Amino acid sequence: MFTTRRQFMGTLGAATALIGAPSILRAQGQETFRIGALCPVTGSGSPYGPGMQKAIIAAAEAVNAAGGAAGRKLEILAEDSQTSPQAGVLAAKKLIDVNKVRAILGTWSSGVSLAVIPLTNDANIILMNTSGAPALSVPPANAKGLSYRFQATNDRFGKAFAEICIKEGFKRPATMAFNNASGIGNTEGFRKAWEAKGNKVVASVVYEPNQPSYRSELQKVLSANPDVIVTGSYLADTTIIMREWYQTGQPVKWIIPGWAANPDLVKAVGPDVVEGVISVDSVSNENAPSYKVYDEAYRKATGQPGQSNIFAAMTWDMVNCLALAIEAANSGETAAINAKIREVSNPDGQQVYTFAEGKEALKKGKINYEGASSVLDFDQYGDVTPDFGVFFIEGGQLNRRYVVKI
Repeated sequence: MFTTRRQFMGTLGAATALIGAPSILRAQGQETFRIGALCPVTGSGSPYGPGMQKAIIAAAEAVNAAGGAAGRKLEILAEDSQTSPQAGVLAAKKLIDVNKVRAILGTWSSGVSLAVIPLTNDANIILMNTSGAPALSVPPANAKGLSYRFQATNDRFGKAFAEICIKEGFKRPATMAFNNASGIGNTEGFRKAWEAKGNKVVASVVYEPNQPSYRSELQKVLSANPDVIVTGSYLADTTIIMREWYQTGQPVKWIIPGWAANPDLVKAVGPDVVEGVISVDSVSNENAPSYKVYDEAYRKATGQPGQSNIFAAMTWDMVNCLALAIEAANSGETAAINAKIREVSNPDGQQVYTFAEGKEALKKGKINYEGASSVLDFDQYGDVTPDFGVFFIEGGQLNRRYVVKI
């Protein structure tokens, strides 16, 4: 059972979202570990946020069913970031100051994560996100080393876009970016990777959000006669841009991030408009036993296959990584937990695929949790490197043609 900001803003006792009958646990004197789920239930991230939240809850239930982490049951308190930095900050303040959470999981957009991380740093708690902005990796944002990214950075996305352009034989790319850290990060990452290969970008446009039309920005890009347009965009603006481009009749290919070029885009504009669009997204660790466990839990929670929400696989892994670090630290203190996150996730150590398996293996020595979303080897910045699926929209369906490894 959990609550959201939209459902209730009352007292702490009524607002607390509890998993695993914590009233009984408190009566028995057993400590709980409070986690804030700050997912984009509404706004641009709404195609993914509800599933991300349900994955957090399902993973916490699995941890609690295995006896909890270091004797602590996980307690989930859910808020809606609304995919808005302002709303995300208000929600994070409530989670930290009122609900006294000890970690925040599931921030999706870079704008929200960058707005929230000063709060989690000040509170000395861990933030786990699915955002792409490179600024999240380094000071001042990650000055305390308490941020962990389960998605590829925008720079890594940009490198993948460049590899796709090479493979597909494009020579004259242009870029269009939504004016925020993620959008600009995607196209700048592409530009750097493309120019490193001795190539040039023929036109670049950064556009403002919430416009009824992007015709002037689009015309500026099209006037350079590109053979492909690479975007750093979201669903709402991409929908407008694709409609207006189709009306021009000018032939050009598109490479668009998967969170913008998805089935909802096909529904919004029709299959003819997006025929041939190349959608790029990180792909889950689909051959790992951990993915099978996640997929079963996600289907039970949502009625949808795990492949339908790459970000839900990431939030599932967030809970497992955090819980295993708590178990390994035998502590609920941030410093002790933070010191164990890489230790339980990175090589070497016995490979494990669930919390219960990892909990048992920790009794014998080191472990390496292989995630459902990726292998989860965190670098010095707290970043991972997933593989990228390259999907072509054909007949209204997204068909994966190949995978790019960076």
